[in-house]
Amino acid sequence: MTGIRWTNVAAVASIIAAAALITVKNLDAGVVTPLLNVSYDPTRELYQSLNDQFVVKYQKATGGSLRITQSHGGSSRQARSVINGEQAADVVTLGLYSDIDALRKRGLIAEGWSRRLLHNSQPYVSTIVFVVRKGNPKQIHDWPDLVGPDVSIITPDPKTSGNGKLSALAAWGAALRRGASEAEARAYLKQFYAHIPLLDAGARGAATTFAVQNIGDVHLTWENEALREVAAAKGELAIVYPPVSILAEPFVAWVDANVARDGNLSAAKAYLAFLFTDEAQETMAKLGYRPVNADILNRYADRLPTLDLFPVTLLARDWEDAQQKFFAENGIIDSVYTPAPAHQAPTE
Repeated sequence: MTGIRWTNVAAVASIIAAAALITVKNLDAGVVTPLLNVSYDPTRELYQSLNDQFVVKYQKATGGSLRITQSHGGSSRQARSVINGEQAADVVTLGLYSDIDALRKRGLIAEGWSRRLLHNSQPYVSTIVFVVRKGNPKQIHDWPDLVGPDVSIITPDPKTSGNGKLSALAAWGAALRRGASEAEARAYLKQFYAHIPLLDAGARGAATTFAVQNIGDVHLTWENEALREVAAAKGELAIVYPPVSILAEPFVAWVDANVARDGNLSAAKAYLAFLFTDEAQETMAKLGYRPVNADILNRYADRLPTLDLFPVTLLARDWEDAQQKFFAENGIIDSVYTPAPAHQAPTE
């Protein structure tokens, strides 16, 4: 997208979304169309808002009704549930490229899926930040502080959660960014996991453990989840932005095998195209996601400050290489921590 003004891209997004809706009108006027969006853990509020907006547009443009169902959980666990046929997702809006690409490897999504939508199918980006308790009693400001004496870290399981994976990659990459060798980064990550008393399966469970059960001194989480968590805590928690963190790049895609079977490809395309329109991008910014529309992002600079975010290429060739290097069987994560029994947070 380099060299292309976002205003032009946004116009293209609107045209694509409108064209998709016209296609739906020609095919499905008067029909109640179901869509299942299988997403990662902390996006509940985001998609509740976006779905409400899109359903109105859909009905106005097509005369038909749309019923969107949401499913949330750890990003990698959600991907496996679609692969295993437990959830017949029409669209997936997951936290990591590798989670969606796992569906492509099983023949559920077409080759070249990330090139089918604007901005390589990334409607927004995010990062991992720290949430600390009132007054920051352990004086946690940077990654080395996480392994200080008596510091207890809360973050989800990297085997099931995109948040958990990104926390591990951010910790490793922050060490490399300071000039550490891979051996030193591995030693740091081993210390990091020694400071984690339990691992929830997903981001929202970890938030409950930290904010509701009052376990831990610092919570490593998505920026949008941190903003929500701190707002709900009414002064008892605060966000700390470390000097450097990882550029998180959630992706979206329609699931070819399922939409072909269900006959709702046009609606699924229109739904995902809508995510790149100004209306949807504004909603993302309001809820703590960094929209790819630079003009809208700039308007929320007080809420989404400029950060030093390193790309995944600092520590691997790409997201797929990072998945294999860190999270595959006998990868780096297996060498630095021994899984504890899964923690079951209270249900909401």
